[in-house]
Amino acid sequence: MTQKILAHHAGLESVRAGQLIMAKLDLVLGNDITSPIAINEFEKKGFTGVFDKSKIAMVMDHFAPNKDIKAAEQCKQCRAFAKTFSIENYYDVGEMGIEHALLPEKGLVAPGELVIGADSHTCTYGALGAFSTGVGSTDMAAGMATGMAWFKVPSAIKFNLIGKLQPLVSGKDVILHIIGKIGVDGALYKSMEFSGEGLKSLSIDDRLCMANMAIEAGAKNGIFEVDEVTLAYVNERVTREYKVFKADDDAEYEEVIDIDLSAIEPTVACPHLPENTKNARELTDIKPDQVVIGSCTNGRISDMKAAAEILRGKHIAEGIRCIVIPATQKIYKECIKEGYIDIFIDAGCVVSTPTCGPCLGGYMGILASDEIAVATTNRNFVGRMGHVTSKIYLASPEVAAATAVKGAICDPRDL
Repeated sequence: MTQKILAHHAGLESVRAGQLIMAKLDLVLGNDITSPIAINEFEKKGFTGVFDKSKIAMVMDHFAPNKDIKAAEQCKQCRAFAKTFSIENYYDVGEMGIEHALLPEKGLVAPGELVIGADSHTCTYGALGAFSTGVGSTDMAAGMATGMAWFKVPSAIKFNLIGKLQPLVSGKDVILHIIGKIGVDGALYKSMEFSGEGLKSLSIDDRLCMANMAIEAGAKNGIFEVDEVTLAYVNERVTREYKVFKADDDAEYEEVIDIDLSAIEPTVACPHLPENTKNARELTDIKPDQVVIGSCTNGRISDMKAAAEILRGKHIAEGIRCIVIPATQKIYKECIKEGYIDIFIDAGCVVSTPTCGPCLGGYMGILASDEIAVATTNRNFVGRMGHVTSKIYLASPEVAAATAVKGAICDPRDL
C-alpha cells in the first residue's frame, strides 16, 4: 500500500524499497513546538509564499493554552505566520485539539493521500489508508514552500490480523502486544501494514491508536487496508475526491506476522521502553501516584467512554491523581452531552482542556522524583513525563481507569 501511494505521488509506475524519490504532498503539519523552527528555516531560505494555503495545518496543542512566556512567544510566531500566508487550517485555543485527533476529525486526511508532519506521531493517519510520517522541521519548511518532500521508499512487514478482541481489550493492547513481540526497532524504517479478517473487529479509533504507535516500533509508517469501517468514517468528513490503494495479491513483504486478536490480554508497557510489555495481571503490585487518560493515542470519544464506564459510580483510590484529557473540543462536548464529565469529576478526576500536556513532560501533570504514572500515552522513556527518576507504565484507557479505582495496576476484568 505504501509503495503504491509513494509511486503515485512521485509520478512513477512503481517504486522499490530503498529507492529515493521526490513526491507531491497533500498536507504539511506542524505544532507549536516544531512550527517555529520550520518558520525560522522558511524565512532563512528566503521563501516568500506557501505552495497551498489549504494544505498546511498548524495546531497549537503541546503547550497551549500557553504555560509560560516561551510557549506564548512560540504560539505568537505561529499565529503571525498563519495570518501572513492565510493558512486555512490554523487551530489555536478554543478551536484546537491534539493534532493527531483533530486532523482526521476535520476531514483533512483521506485514503491514498501523502502527509508529512513535524511530529513523530504523524504516522497516525495511516489508520485511514494514507501514507503519513513524521519529519524534521527543516523538511516541514521545504514542504510548506514547495509542496514536495524526498523519501527513501520503505520495505514492508504485513500484520495479518485474525480473530476478534475480547471485551475490555482495545487497539492499545494490540499495538503494545505487537511492539512487545517485535521490539522498538523491529520495524526500523519499514512500513507496518495491517490487514486480514480481524480488521472488522477494530474500530477506527483502535486503528488510529495502533497507527499512532507504529513509530514506537521504529517504523517509517503504519497503514491499514481501507475497508467499510474506513470509508464510513472518511465519507462523513471528506468531500473531496480521493483514491484507495490496495496491496497486490503477490505483493512482496519482508515478513508476514499473524496476530490473533482473541488471544490478546490487557497489556502494559513497563519502564522505560514500549517494548517492555507484560500482562496487567502480572503488575498488580505497582501502585501509581498519577493516572493520565488522554493523548493523541487514547483521547478519542471511545476512550473517554471506556474510562467513564469503568469509573461510573466509583471513586478513585486515595493518593491517586487522575487527569482526563479529551483530545478535541468536539470530543469534550460529546463527553459533556453523554455525562462523562460528571462521571469523571464525581470519581475525583480532573478534566483538562485538549492538550498534549503531560505526555511529553510539558505541563498539566509533571511527575516528581520517583513518582509512578500509568498513562494512555505512547512513550515511557526516561524523564518523558517529568523527573528522570519517575516511571511511566503505558496502558489502555480501560486499564488506566481500573488502576485509578484500585490504586494499583489492574486488569479491568478484575475490578
